[in-house]
Amino acid sequence: MLTLFRLLHIIFVALKYRLDELVLSGIKHPVAYGLLRIARFGRPPKTPRGVRLRLALESLGPIFVKFGQVLSTRRDLIPLDIAIELALLQDRVPPFPSDKAASMIEDALGASPHTLFKHFETDPVASASIAQVHFAVLHDGREVAVKVLRPGMRDIIEKDLSLLRVLANLVERLAADGRRLKPRQVVAEFDNYLHDELDLIREASNCSQLRRNFSAEAGREHLLMIPEVVWEYCATTVFTMERMRGIPVSQIDRLKAANIDTRELGRKGVEIFFMQVFSDGFFHADMHPGNIYVSDEPETLGRYIALDFGIVGSLSEFDKNYLAQNFLAFFRRDYHRVAQLHIESGWVPPTTREEELEGAVRAVCEPYFDRPLSEISLGQVLLRLFQTSRRFNVEIQPQLVLLQKTLLNVEGMGRELDPTLDLWKTAKPYLEKWMHDRIGLAGLRKQLDKEASQWAQLLPQIPRLVHAKLSRPDSSPGLNLELERMRRAQDLTNRLLLGLCAILAVALGTAIWALTRF
Repeated sequence: MLTLFRLLHIIFVALKYRLDELVLSGIKHPVAYGLLRIARFGRPPKTPRGVRLRLALESLGPIFVKFGQVLSTRRDLIPLDIAIELALLQDRVPPFPSDKAASMIEDALGASPHTLFKHFETDPVASASIAQVHFAVLHDGREVAVKVLRPGMRDIIEKDLSLLRVLANLVERLAADGRRLKPRQVVAEFDNYLHDELDLIREASNCSQLRRNFSAEAGREHLLMIPEVVWEYCATTVFTMERMRGIPVSQIDRLKAANIDTRELGRKGVEIFFMQVFSDGFFHADMHPGNIYVSDEPETLGRYIALDFGIVGSLSEFDKNYLAQNFLAFFRRDYHRVAQLHIESGWVPPTTREEELEGAVRAVCEPYFDRPLSEISLGQVLLRLFQTSRRFNVEIQPQLVLLQKTLLNVEGMGRELDPTLDLWKTAKPYLEKWMHDRIGLAGLRKQLDKEASQWAQLLPQIPRLVHAKLSRPDSSPGLNLELERMRRAQDLTNRLLLGLCAILAVALGTAIWALTRF
């Protein structure tokens, strides 16, 4: 029943803001024209379409706002007037009352914000779909940003997710590609990420992890700045972090006025993305321009600043290896290897002919190489790949949905910073180095170091285990049976000793070879 009411509300909002013009105006069917005339009551809308779409998404809540945020970065896919208006969703969603924010802080932390902080700004500095941010000053003088969750968010999200589940079931049952696209799994994945965003303690821990990944100890502090978490002022509905100062990455004129090299910034953005994905397997997955700033402070000029850590993605070692090999194969135009990887991973049926899949991938990707980013639309490439995949029953991998979304965000920002940036050439050297480190001598040393603790515990136990095996009393009668057991025990001992000798020989040979290389 709640789902039905929500669906009726969506229809009401669409008619209220005259979205019928966007949906039906391009349809030539006479019945659709009749519906359009009835909805318009004979009068065309007066407000620009971009404004109406933005207001409708704001009215419908956080899921729809996030959808608009993603669309705003894709100016190659949607009209410019709509993209400009949807960009306002990134940090200009209408705020909720400040007294309500103060009440939520007091409930979460046990005291009013005017007691907890030396100074607390009542008016929010930013308001997004899930929460809003207030600046404050701690009693020790540190400047902080206090993020407060919007009230009633969980109920709103549950209603929208219920509707999405119903739609996913319909798609899976009725659409020709429904089962292959796994819509229910995709919605379940989206459900997890949205509920993670509702727990600001989880967001704070995400922030802390990313800060370690790009710390001075990791040698990456020159690439990305992450605010420090103030844990004593954090709760599930309140997240307090170091205040960061910078210029929104979308404000190109301000970046250039601050003498920041936007071309270098675009290249670093691609490097940061691939570093998070392949080196760490842990990446910021909400990289729209409202969450990414650039420092204009003299000592950190030109460094990226990441904000809003509610959505992060993670990849397994299998996913990282598979994706890296796929990207490298694409960059090298090795379409046969791409086809092999799809079959080996189980993304396509094992009966698929490699040559046929190779030809289809080549037809999609070859026209887009050797062009600057300004002439390449990753959205169009993905669309053509999607259309091609139907022929081969390619299964959509729900765990990679966030990665695909983030890649689109990175492309959108790169297009704004440097229209001549070649995404492929920028990423290829990094991926080649990463693969070399994984499968070369350096990778072998890392794996040996990783497994050393396990071998250190296992090797001393082998003589005891062998002795226990040989000296185990046997209650079964018969000399022949006893001799057979002794023979088997001796065979086991020989195999264990042979295996131990082989392991020690390999380790010794590797050590000697490594020493000769230095």
